[in-house]
Amino acid sequence: MITVQTKIQAPIEKVWSLWTSPEHITSWNAASEDWHTPYAENDLKVGGKFKYTMASKDGTMSFDFVGTYSAILDKKLIAYSIEDGRMVIVVFEEQEDGFEIREYFEPESVNSEELQHQGWQAILDNFKKYVEN
Repeated sequence: MITVQTKIQAPIEKVWSLWTSPEHITSWNAASEDWHTPYAENDLKVGGKFKYTMASKDGTMSFDFVGTYSAILDKKLIAYSIEDGRMVIVVFEEQEDGFEIREYFEPESVNSEELQHQGWQAILDNFKKYVEN
């Protein structure tokens, strides 16, 4: 498993809403300035599916990130499997000065674990900036 994490200074209601609402996901879900998420749908329930279209801003590349939820504990935990079968767990933990988000995910075999860590961490860092601004 690879782990990425961040601390966010915001109430959990705001953190949860911005993490799970498609209209917000399209604003923060990118690993770099030259990528974006022009489309997102999210059926946040066990057995529900999500789909985020991630695309380069120059229009030369895009892919759909699709998964199915296996567990949801309101404002505490989200678990899902990606289309390729890999599992992801997202933990929202209250701290004295805000919330810590930790994502655990199974690596894929195409890119190095370091590259995967950097990409997922960059998306999480974008989320932190989006929530706190």
